[in-house]
Amino acid sequence: MMGIDLESLAVIDAIDRGGSFAAAARALDRVPSAITYTVRRLEDELDVLLFDRRGKRAKLTPAGHELLEQGRVLLAEAAALEQRVQRVASGWEAELAIAVDTILPMGRVWPMAARFFAECRQRQGAHTRLRFSHEVLGGAWDALAESRVDLVLGASGEPPPGGGFRTRVLAEAPMIFLVAPTHPLARAPEPITESQVAKHRGVVATDSSRRLPPRSVGLLTGQETLAVASLADKRAAQVAGLGCGWLPWFLAADDVAAGLLVARAVDTQRHPARIVAAWRDTRPGKALAWWIDAIAGSDWRFLAAGPAPPRRAAK
Repeated sequence: MMGIDLESLAVIDAIDRGGSFAAAARALDRVPSAITYTVRRLEDELDVLLFDRRGKRAKLTPAGHELLEQGRVLLAEAAALEQRVQRVASGWEAELAIAVDTILPMGRVWPMAARFFAECRQRQGAHTRLRFSHEVLGGAWDALAESRVDLVLGASGEPPPGGGFRTRVLAEAPMIFLVAPTHPLARAPEPITESQVAKHRGVVATDSSRRLPPRSVGLLTGQETLAVASLADKRAAQVAGLGCGWLPWFLAADDVAAGLLVARAVDTQRHPARIVAAWRDTRPGKALAWWIDAIAGSDWRFLAAGPAPPRRAAK
């Protein structure tokens, strides 16, 4: 009697995620008959039904739900064990999780990933998977502090109290107050006061922190807000005239040049956003060390781009 094993749990998990036995077969690169056999064998050995097969979608029975809920814990622990064993054997992590703040365009990250995979192909024993996720504001620090990721790119603000992090400053990004040409503040005399700004809806990117206190940037007391999921959404909402707010110049420069956004002077200026890469203050594995070196060797000057100085009137 084989009983419950990790392979069977992986099959049950794939069926639940894909919604069908056929989808699980594709995800696991197996023939459908092998998926069916694994499920029936496990049902026979446990003497329970794991799936309700009456509909088009394979639905877990209560017994199946219990098995999968606890089984996913075992799968996660097995994956973590695999990572530790492989790291001890080769020095290369089985997986490297990287959180990228939405202030940083992914188009600047993909070339680094391509170079990393090329490096892995050249080195025996280097088989590190990359897992990218997006965070906003304090969410990058939160993910690092909670060990959900190994590296963050584009974090801003101060790290959580207690230390334990290493950082590398990428750039100081100038922040500009921007509105659509149709927005009432586009025609207001400059400098615009805080009291004027407070009368209009502010567009804000929602902090993605799970445990750390969420941050908000550039909001005024009593100001109506439109909350969005990323800086790209914030930029799009401001282009649509749905509100006002601050954006890094490098993200908005093309919109300003195209006349989609208007930069306005306000009486209270914001300091540039300090954008950093960060990782935990422990000895890094070879994959993380590669990324730390790659970050140090990359050109981040585009983040520090600012608006051109005003032209002087001809004498």
